[in-house]
Amino acid sequence: MEGKELNSQRVRALAPENDPLKIGMGWTLEDLGKPQILVESTFGDSHPGSAHLLEFVQCAMEGIREAGGRGARYFVTDICDGIAQGHDGINYSLPHRDMMVDMMEIHGRSTGFDGGVFIASCDKSVPACLMGLARLDMPSVLVTGGVMEAGPNLLTLEQIGAYQAMYRRGEISEEQLLYYKHHACPSCGACSFMGTACTMQILGEALGLMLPGTALMPATGTEIRQAAKKAGEQVLELVRLGLKPSDILTRDAFENAIMVHAAISGSSNSLLHIPAIAHELGLEIDADTFDRMHRGAHYLLDIRPAGRWPAQFFWYAGGVPAVMEEIKSRLHLDALTVTGQTLGENLEQLRQEGFYERCEKHLKPYGLKRTDIIRPFDNPIGSDGTIAVLRGNLAPEGAVVKHSAVPKEMFQATLTARPFDCEEDAIEAVLTHRIKPGDAVIIRYEGPVGSGMPEMFYTTEAISSDAELGKSIALITDGRFSGASKGPAIGHVSPEAAKGGPIALVEEGDLIRIDIPGRLLQLVGIQGKELPEAEIARILEERKSQWVPKAPKYSEGALGLYVKHAVSPMKGGYME
Repeated sequence: MEGKELNSQRVRALAPENDPLKIGMGWTLEDLGKPQILVESTFGDSHPGSAHLLEFVQCAMEGIREAGGRGARYFVTDICDGIAQGHDGINYSLPHRDMMVDMMEIHGRSTGFDGGVFIASCDKSVPACLMGLARLDMPSVLVTGGVMEAGPNLLTLEQIGAYQAMYRRGEISEEQLLYYKHHACPSCGACSFMGTACTMQILGEALGLMLPGTALMPATGTEIRQAAKKAGEQVLELVRLGLKPSDILTRDAFENAIMVHAAISGSSNSLLHIPAIAHELGLEIDADTFDRMHRGAHYLLDIRPAGRWPAQFFWYAGGVPAVMEEIKSRLHLDALTVTGQTLGENLEQLRQEGFYERCEKHLKPYGLKRTDIIRPFDNPIGSDGTIAVLRGNLAPEGAVVKHSAVPKEMFQATLTARPFDCEEDAIEAVLTHRIKPGDAVIIRYEGPVGSGMPEMFYTTEAISSDAELGKSIALITDGRFSGASKGPAIGHVSPEAAKGGPIALVEEGDLIRIDIPGRLLQLVGIQGKELPEAEIARILEERKSQWVPKAPKYSEGALGLYVKHAVSPMKGGYME
């Protein structure tokens, strides 16, 4: 495609004001004729995952300049799920992903760029960048802002929720809690556990949209700055080749990402983001695709919250390429990537260049080796993936469980329903010991239409940090969970309560059967007594006839817009 007219030059010819306006902000006459590159980042003083990104923006700008292009910096700052927790701010978390994408579309299409470098670190910003570059479909590279260091004694942020619950139960002192809070985030970068931020950085590389070996680098290291500069250089090569995201984001690429997701025990929120990214390209990747591909997949990564080590050790062990080497037999090695080469060619080049040896030297001070972090394929932590989609009369369209984080005692159980119409009431019941072993805590009206689909993070932490409840109850919700969540948690129940789904009809004392191996989530009894399936169906139909929809929690503003247009979480929770 060399010699094809650049989009920036086409727009210049159509808009005579284009040149003088750019000259007014310091562009030279020579700059005007160069390939023009959008450098879109989420830089801002919003949280440690974005506060450091301006330096990487400048590195990318330098790479673009040295490769013969002209970069333009644009910003769409994200919010932090951690800072938004515990109040209604968390309701904005998922909706703001889609609104960031809209701003990226506006930035890209209103100006006329030839390519893009997208820079982000965290839960919604990385998916937003992936959706944005897919929607714009111009030659693009993703750069991620890496991972923060762990604190003293390898303290990481996802432990704070459990410590908070322990403090509220009187198990630790306020002084101990404050120490943990003041030392959990010693640097910028994504939080150092396999939550949604780290998961989506990894999946960005697994999709082929990042330079090989650059996901989840230590945010304070020199390598990540070099990677940002190299990304700026590479986008000019992609412009020359005419290689667009739609050429890379094929079904094979998405299947590669899902296989990596299984190997790392990635966040359940990926089941919202990967389908939404695919939707931008007209591809259908849904929760059932994850369920199918996770069956029999090998789970290899010993990283928190399911494993032992902080996420900074992931890259030290060889990162995404090392995981791919172990699961190579399950991957589409001929998938194209932003290097212009295939995945298989990239892996071979990294081996020849000594990439794994350079990474592994960082593990030596800890007395660890690569296989302590990334297990060999034939010695996995688990061999049936990490995610399952459950169905039944309680979730006709499905529900999601990260079974690698569920105690084995809860894989098959019949529990007594304790329904709550908001998370605040549920967590209070857990912390005041009104929830007993054998209960199923139902939190509803927290789906996309109900309240924007916030995380039920504090409730999951209160349950999983309780030695007795963590192995004897379940949390079932039409909301979602933090990528840091662990324990017996089933989310994304669809249809959601606000749309009249069966979860809205559950009453105190109903019996709920969970069967993860059998992929079942079923209401099987009323008032503690099991009944035939036909009788349960009749009772649910009768309850539905008497059900009165709740008034919308939000009818105006950003959340009002989102709840009116959000699709099911089983499809990705995007706005339609």
